[in-house]
Amino acid sequence: MPIQTKELHPGFAAEASFLDLSRPLEADTIAEIQAAIDAYPVLVFRDQNLTDAQLRDFAARFGPLEIGRAAARPGRRRLAIPQIGDISNLDEDNNVRSLDDRRRLDSLGNRLWHTDASYMPVPVVLGLLHAVTLPPPSPFGNGETEFADMRAAYDALPQATKDAVDPLVAEHDVFWSRAQIGFTEFPPGEREQYPPSPQRLVRRQQATGRKSLYLSAHASHISGWPVADGRLLLLDLNAHATQARFVYSHTWRVGDLVIWDNRWTMHRGRPHDENKPRDLRRATTLDTGSTLEQAA
Repeated sequence: MPIQTKELHPGFAAEASFLDLSRPLEADTIAEIQAAIDAYPVLVFRDQNLTDAQLRDFAARFGPLEIGRAAARPGRRRLAIPQIGDISNLDEDNNVRSLDDRRRLDSLGNRLWHTDASYMPVPVVLGLLHAVTLPPPSPFGNGETEFADMRAAYDALPQATKDAVDPLVAEHDVFWSRAQIGFTEFPPGEREQYPPSPQRLVRRQQATGRKSLYLSAHASHISGWPVADGRLLLLDLNAHATQARFVYSHTWRVGDLVIWDNRWTMHRGRPHDENKPRDLRRATTLDTGSTLEQAA
């Protein structure tokens, strides 16, 4: 039976009909899921019970998987599979991290509007995030994830602005994004391991031909412009692209698997009760080349 979708945000986010993603899927089903993601760059599957290995294997059907910055660091990890990102507030022994824990402070950068790993020369495509444990509601927020539609944001720009931004290239730097929240305590050698990467400011969706802004908290400045002018332009574009009309806010349930396409979206996490466990697991697929090599 073909995958059915229920729209959650017009032309941007949808909930898919139930499909057990823990079992091996036929190539035709994977193609249907990809087509649904092309139509809705945020796609929600409910009631999934996935081991980390099953999440890894399902994600790998869409492309090679990233090993993220935290997993690439030496030392003990909570999760055994390096291709599974630990999007939690838990330490290696499954204890809630203290508020001054360095890895927790680094991860708070995810509460800025961003695109995953845009600071890498070859960035990522799909993010797949699975909710394992969620904290109870709190006055600080419920840990929602907000997604912004970068295609609709581009479409809404005046034509003169589109013409001006189409050829621009931005420098993306993970240390710039973390500095915005005051975090600068990185392990020795990590700055050298992740130098800034140039990325197109506007990308084209091959499946549909639509253009999209490619923004992120990692975007530091515009190549070839005075730094101050570039940062002001990026601030204006971010404010434009994250207006409520472009945003879908996902309220998590245990068992949710949310898939999003980082090429056409930005996202951010929202606050939650930091004294209770919150455990989400992520797999991320890699692109095939630099955005500079792709047609705008």
